[in-house]
Amino acid sequence: MKQLRKITFSLFIFHFSLSVHAQDMSALVQKVKAKLDLVNDYVAEGKMKTDVAFIKAPIGKIKVFFKKPNQFKIKRDNGISILPKGGISVNMSSVIATKDYVAMAFGDAIIDGTNTKVVKLLPMNENSEIILTTMYIDEVNLLIKKAVTTTKENGTYEMNFFYGQYANYGLPDKVIFAFNTKDYKMPKGITLEFDDDGKPTEKDKLKNKKGKVEITYSSYTINKGLDNTVFK
Repeated sequence: MKQLRKITFSLFIFHFSLSVHAQDMSALVQKVKAKLDLVNDYVAEGKMKTDVAFIKAPIGKIKVFFKKPNQFKIKRDNGISILPKGGISVNMSSVIATKDYVAMAFGDAIIDGTNTKVVKLLPMNENSEIILTTMYIDEVNLLIKKAVTTTKENGTYEMNFFYGQYANYGLPDKVIFAFNTKDYKMPKGITLEFDDDGKPTEKDKLKNKKGKVEITYSSYTINKGLDNTVFK
């Protein structure tokens, strides 16, 4: 009986410790969210570089539109977006727009020379397109340095964020978006660029490579008001 009580007490302490850590991480995520919430809307200009084996897309000028809580749109100068479809954007405000998740602590990590807290967000809504998001948060500056998101339809994506003059708003100067081309869902208007004599096995090998999209922002126009028709 004494041994059973000891085991029960140990389990209680273990679960209590997990709960405390989860609460701590929820508080940290909410602080990051509060910083991002300073931005009601923005229009950003920049350039997009695409490194995907089976897509020929030159570096192009882009305009990015955002409006709280989760409206997000990218327009290229040629009118074609090459980001994967389905509930994923390079905007972290969309990921933490609601409180419908459990935040769990998973230790510490150094990202680009910065100490970060590793936080896993598990959505409580079973209909969510996102299965799991792992964020690496600069606790001192309340900035998301890296995020890895696993989805139901579009595989797993990794985003790295680099900050500069807009860091006070939690807005990056550059985002590198990496994904596995095997899980890539082709947006409308994109054509695969293979040689006519390419063998299916060779095409499959190309599709199993990593793809990367790099967005470098030159300017943001913040909180000037944005009409919903922009996102239609």
